[in-house]
Amino acid sequence: MDIKQQIKATLQEAEIYRSQGLITEAHARYQNAVKIINSIENLKNKDSLLKAITEKIKALNITQEKVDKGPTTPELSKKAQDLIKNLFTFSDSKDEETAALEGAVALAKFGQFDRALKELNGLLAKDAIRVEAAKNILRCYMASTSTDEAINQYHQWHSGDLFQPQQLETVRGYLVDILQKRGLEANLPSPLGMAAKAAKTVEPVIDIDAPAETEEEFLDITSIGITFDKGPRKGKMVEFDVNFQSGNTLSLIISKKDNDLIDGLEAGTKLKEVQFFSPIAIFNGAGVVVSKTQIKTGPKQGDFCLDIRIVST
Repeated sequence: MDIKQQIKATLQEAEIYRSQGLITEAHARYQNAVKIINSIENLKNKDSLLKAITEKIKALNITQEKVDKGPTTPELSKKAQDLIKNLFTFSDSKDEETAALEGAVALAKFGQFDRALKELNGLLAKDAIRVEAAKNILRCYMASTSTDEAINQYHQWHSGDLFQPQQLETVRGYLVDILQKRGLEANLPSPLGMAAKAAKTVEPVIDIDAPAETEEEFLDITSIGITFDKGPRKGKMVEFDVNFQSGNTLSLIISKKDNDLIDGLEAGTKLKEVQFFSPIAIFNGAGVVVSKTQIKTGPKQGDFCLDIRIVST
């Protein structure tokens, strides 16, 4: 790679990290670009490049200051937390374990991470919902602290004996997929040993229009693409990250800046063209909007929580 391509690649990495809110990583890449540029004496437009990167670094510093000084998510009273759990549990017919999982996920969606983590960790003892509880624990860490906490949690699980190997491999696959989407890599040991590593060398089959077989009741969905039939994006597909999942109910956090995209999506709205992305398959299906709620407190105040239930695949 020549020097110009190296600078370009470094700046592209920085932009990816910045867009994902990974301030420390983006800052390091910009600083690295500065070092590369300063090492070249006769680089064309050197001063203008350095000036532009300096402005980027200043903007990152301002963002970091806002994060450091910004309000933490307020801890609601137990009564208010219980109300959230009851209002945002969606399964029509559910057993006690499923209801407990949905209640914990509801708390996490509204920023009550401490109690959500406590309840989700308690659900790890339930074999039937252990994997889903673990995935949502990782989601909580990535939403409330950092990817490092999620990675550390996986290593703790790997060193213990709570999970069956296949269960933990499913959790590992989920975390690897999320990290890759953020442009990150991590050395996550496989609980299946060398056989699993060998299997990873075979390219996975991407199956369009049909979900892959899985031992779980529902595939883990990391993002969805909605093709709108009205509004400013009529006829176009817009992809949204899935922030939380409970069974076949997906929760998306939509920025208040993008409210125009979901303005017509209210409870009961049917979504006829939805593309679902999971770590092992991409498939088309349909969904229905369960609820759309504006978040009133915390760092996501003003944003919208959109809950979508998968109704056919």
